[in-house]
Amino acid sequence: MIVPVQTEAPTRETFWGLSGVEELLFYYLAAVAIVVFLYGVYARFARYTDGAEEPIERLDRLGERVLTAARLALTNEKQFNRDLYGGLMHAFILWGFLTLLIATTILAVDLEVWQLLLGQESFWVGDFYLAYQFVVDAMGLLFVVGVGMAIHRRYWVREGRLWGKHTSREDDLFIWTLFALGVGGFLLEGLRILGTGYPAFEVVSFVGWGTALALEGVGVDQGLATSLHWWAWWSHALLALGFVAWLPYAKPFHMLSSFANVVTRDEKNGRRLPGIPTDLEATSAESVDDFTWKELLDQDACTKCGRCSAVCPAKASGRPLNPRDVILDLKSYREGLAEGTEGERAIVADGGAVIDAETMESCMACLACVDACPVEIEHLNSFTRLNRQLVDQGDVDAGVQTAFADLMERGNSFGASPDARGAWTDDLPFEVADARETSVEYLWFVGDYPSYDERNERVARSLAALFETADASVAILYEDERADGNDVRRLGEEFLYLELAGQNVASFEACEFETLVCTDPHAFNTIRNEYPEIDFGEWADDPMMPIEFDGRWNENGEIDVLHWTGALERLLETGALELSGTELDYTVTYHDPCHLGRYNGEYEAPRTLIEATGCDLVEMPRNRANSFCCGGGGGGVWMEFDEEPRPSEERLREALEDTAAGSAVEKFVVACPICTTMYEDGRKTGGFEDELEIVDVAELLVEALGVEERAGLE
Repeated sequence: MIVPVQTEAPTRETFWGLSGVEELLFYYLAAVAIVVFLYGVYARFARYTDGAEEPIERLDRLGERVLTAARLALTNEKQFNRDLYGGLMHAFILWGFLTLLIATTILAVDLEVWQLLLGQESFWVGDFYLAYQFVVDAMGLLFVVGVGMAIHRRYWVREGRLWGKHTSREDDLFIWTLFALGVGGFLLEGLRILGTGYPAFEVVSFVGWGTALALEGVGVDQGLATSLHWWAWWSHALLALGFVAWLPYAKPFHMLSSFANVVTRDEKNGRRLPGIPTDLEATSAESVDDFTWKELLDQDACTKCGRCSAVCPAKASGRPLNPRDVILDLKSYREGLAEGTEGERAIVADGGAVIDAETMESCMACLACVDACPVEIEHLNSFTRLNRQLVDQGDVDAGVQTAFADLMERGNSFGASPDARGAWTDDLPFEVADARETSVEYLWFVGDYPSYDERNERVARSLAALFETADASVAILYEDERADGNDVRRLGEEFLYLELAGQNVASFEACEFETLVCTDPHAFNTIRNEYPEIDFGEWADDPMMPIEFDGRWNENGEIDVLHWTGALERLLETGALELSGTELDYTVTYHDPCHLGRYNGEYEAPRTLIEATGCDLVEMPRNRANSFCCGGGGGGVWMEFDEEPRPSEERLREALEDTAAGSAVEKFVVACPICTTMYEDGRKTGGFEDELEIVDVAELLVEALGVEERAGLE
């Protein structure tokens, strides 16, 4: 082995082994690569100006948005969600790449600015150089390990979610280019260290030093290393410059577009949907021109990681929806039109379109895809746009058409008489106050299913008995209540949604109350997050829109809107509802409803109430934000699907087989009327009738308090 030589000032020659002409050639090629890069970035972002205007403010508080996006990107917070391996892999690649980028920038500043322009001596010497080399080697190694993990997962493990109709050669080229850059950098460093005779201070470049030893071990001497270094230097330089130039034109662009996507995200995404223009001539998705610039950015930000598809309950049940493919299908069609490789087609329709109608009917609006996406793609906004187009075209599922007709004519999805909305109270041994006649603390928005569905009427009576037991001041609207419209809106019937919301808001305004309480998490979401967004004044003069309220309702949040579990938790905390000493000897598990949990972050109130009954609560593997949809959201409760297994059946299987208690679980506890409906059906179709009982949290509380008679359940 060659004996290391110590020099006086630790540093190295940047262009070691290259002539002055070659150095100039490199700068010329670098300038070309940067110009190509900048033009590509400009061209990509310029395309977004062709998108429609965004109805939601995306660039306010820009500094705060950028800092938040930087925090999310640097911590890899979303990448670690549900996937430790993927989180570490992406963190290693990102941190390593950024470190190498910063290191290259420092070197450029030293050469071109500090020395050339300012005439100063290089600062890339001594202790700074040693620290620089150590950090670059350490983070470069992390980068190579991360890329290696990605290669292992993609090609060795063949992770299913990484493969699909949009997997292409550019994916292979991207990952192998990164690997070649990382490994090539260390090979170049090893050749330099060997070729310069092992300068003693270069031991801090521990990966390069080890590479040099390995090269020497296979027969590469100092002279050969010097010769090979020239070839390696130019190969590495050309690959790096080619990558820079290529970045805006293919998959690597997500390195920029995904950050921009996080910066411009809507923090209330999913909880609220963008409204439609008052211009009745406006179209929803007749062409790519209808999509907003943010929806176009969503398409470019997609990294094809498949996290959204992996958590989608529709895809898991065999429905034709794949959230990633919808976003990428729209992107491919848009790019095909621009390049002339695609002809004009319908964006969404029943056959022959870019997106098939059945695909959109499959969506449960559960928000799992949005929650899982590491780059904040807002799938539901695009999906709702497509659904609105289906409504405009009349391509709507038969069951949904029936529900829409009933909602238009009678204000409920059951087609029942509005006068019968309060009939569920008839079996109670006490009267439920009428909010139109008395001032109360709580206005209780009962909802369609608790009012008209026999199974859910038991839940409504249970909740009424709980309010009565707590001596709470509660009243309901009786026939002046209409369906909340949450699922109607997500199915694309925006005008019907506005009509229902306007009628409900007019009823609210006619009453005196302090807090509005909802039985259904779907109603809770839309009344809390979407009703205040509507400027009813824009529609009040429309003869086709019977809205008697002018302006915005609860715009400043002066009225507190709660799900009933939150209201009962308050009554429990104040002592109005007394549960001490109760002890139900059941082993139970709890299902987090999408609109209560993932949409609105309410996870603890239902659990507090369940635990207060004395039940042994055993969590399911997929709980809280990772909860698996019952299948009833997004209008699924009104549709029939040929699927195996049904989402409700899969969830019940999970309760009995995958929880810590296993088959010892006796009761499957819910806090949503639609969940109750779907799981009662799944219990029958899945053959779980003898193994498990479906109960609402309210029914557990009634049993714990021993007030079944007061609830009219005996």
